[in-house]
Amino acid sequence: MKKRMFQYLRQFNGRISGGALAYVCMMVILSLPRHSVAGELEQCLSEMMQKASDSTTIGDIRLQCKKRIADIQDNGSNVIGKRLEQDKKNVLKPFTIMAHKPNYFIFGAYNAEGYDATVYQERYDDISLTLGDVETQFQVSVKVPLLIDLFGNIDVYGAYTNRSFWQLYEVDSSPFRESNHEPEIWVQYNSNWNFLGFKNSANVFGFVHQSNGRGGEISRSWNRIFANFLFERGNFALSFRPYIRIEEDAGSDDNPDITDYLGHYELRVGYKYKEHVLSAMSRNNLESGFAKGAVELSWSFPLWDYPFLKGYVQYFYGYGESLIDYDNRVNKIGLGSSLSDWL
Repeated sequence: MKKRMFQYLRQFNGRISGGALAYVCMMVILSLPRHSVAGELEQCLSEMMQKASDSTTIGDIRLQCKKRIADIQDNGSNVIGKRLEQDKKNVLKPFTIMAHKPNYFIFGAYNAEGYDATVYQERYDDISLTLGDVETQFQVSVKVPLLIDLFGNIDVYGAYTNRSFWQLYEVDSSPFRESNHEPEIWVQYNSNWNFLGFKNSANVFGFVHQSNGRGGEISRSWNRIFANFLFERGNFALSFRPYIRIEEDAGSDDNPDITDYLGHYELRVGYKYKEHVLSAMSRNNLESGFAKGAVELSWSFPLWDYPFLKGYVQYFYGYGESLIDYDNRVNKIGLGSSLSDWL
């Protein structure tokens, strides 16, 4: 059954070169065209005419199409600004919890490199422990406002992200191979200046802790001070996130060489077209001479006319997909659904 379900994942993943594909896709995202208003109106009118009831007038259809296109233009011409505007509206509501990073569930993710079971065998003193190449993965990420409109234009947020890797298709016990916990707090300043044709919409400065909550040989954790500079232009969004690790005592450091693999920055490019969101991430590639970096590509897309759930495809190649894999290379592709995305 597992072979039938994920055969297409194995076939696709076995043919791709991670670093090359990621940078090609980054360039594709940056070269995607803006949509034509006239073409959008014509397409919308055609679609609405086919679905409209006999009592619906042409004027009603035209108004609905104009509103839809206005929403698309608003989203496309100001993708980060639109997200910030939505946050501002929600932040004034009591007991507000908002999406932070993407929230998704990947039904099946196939890793062509395979997962290393050695560290688990050592931890539990059982050489028979094995890990499957196919597992499910999910991420839950929320943020809450702590202080709003300090000095007129500064906000303080707190957030928590959980990312879990579940060996669901291993019939013996279906254990969670790894769960990463990431609380963070930051100060956010919304900006409005231009740089090389891009608008700098927001700047973030904060602290983040990440750990897997384990002990012994499988314990992993680190603390960082980070910044995040957000830029947008038309349908495109760009995030440059440098960070500095807060060093630990040598005797208590679970992963002293983690920055060799995760580096000191993360670069992400996003593109939004209607309800489709494409993103590409690069981390530590230039810094490591393309030896120990990572790339991630994702695509969320609408499922029919259902507004609350989207299809989701994610590809990852390199190091640091999870803390336990920070020094193990992963070559993974997965298919699932998402509740929220970057844009």
